[in-house]
Amino acid sequence: MKLAKKGYVVFGTAFSQTELEDLKNASGGRVTLARCDITKEQDVRAWAGSVSTAVGARGLDLLISNAGVLTPGPIEVLPLDAIRREFDVNVFGALSVMNAFLPTLRKSRGRIVQVSTWTASLPLPFNGPSGASKAAMEVFATVYRAELKRFGIDVVIAAAGNMRTGGPAKTAAALASVADGMTAEQRELYGQTFGAFVAALNGMQNSGLDSASAAERVVELAEQVPPPSIAPVGADADEILRLVREKSDAELDALRLQLAGL
Repeated sequence: MKLAKKGYVVFGTAFSQTELEDLKNASGGRVTLARCDITKEQDVRAWAGSVSTAVGARGLDLLISNAGVLTPGPIEVLPLDAIRREFDVNVFGALSVMNAFLPTLRKSRGRIVQVSTWTASLPLPFNGPSGASKAAMEVFATVYRAELKRFGIDVVIAAAGNMRTGGPAKTAAALASVADGMTAEQRELYGQTFGAFVAALNGMQNSGLDSASAAERVVELAEQVPPPSIAPVGADADEILRLVREKSDAELDALRLQLAGL
């Protein structure tokens, strides 16, 4: 909606027909959503094709890649299929979307904003798949930046902090599901420390940046000239990225445990 209010014609994706209609009506028709599962390449190609047709020869000015899922839990406990699912969405799905939109982005010499997270720079215990998948996408975004420079396409990494965007409730449910699914042996090994992490993460997310401020910051990065290669979204992300640059490995290990409530 922030982009629509600034005069952009916005295309996006949603899971339900109700979401599609509600946002289109609320935006006065300036936001058009399509149902698309980004883990299905055929869906992505169809969506990119419809957007490319709509924007025509002018091309697409901006792609904000922000799809993501969260799979918290001890790595030993998490099913490999759950970790694969996170990479399917956070990495391979994101790559599929970027590649599908590159032809129309080249026409306008547009910009890509890849939404990441500070845990890609400071991975936390019990948050491995999220940090690893986002770190992988940061590497891909950095390589894209070099490969696409000659086409005039900028690539910006927006490293988000904790945000109150509807995610906390989903995260709390995911955390509870992992804890409930542990065997007696797994609870003996990880129950207490995972419980401390759950409390810490829920606290961080509930005190995070509100959705309107987060969206405003992402739009700012989408329009900033010259574009940054990586920039924080939220004061906590700014602080973490600074500490990662300044602190020793031992200090970062201690900070990692502190943030995880351990």
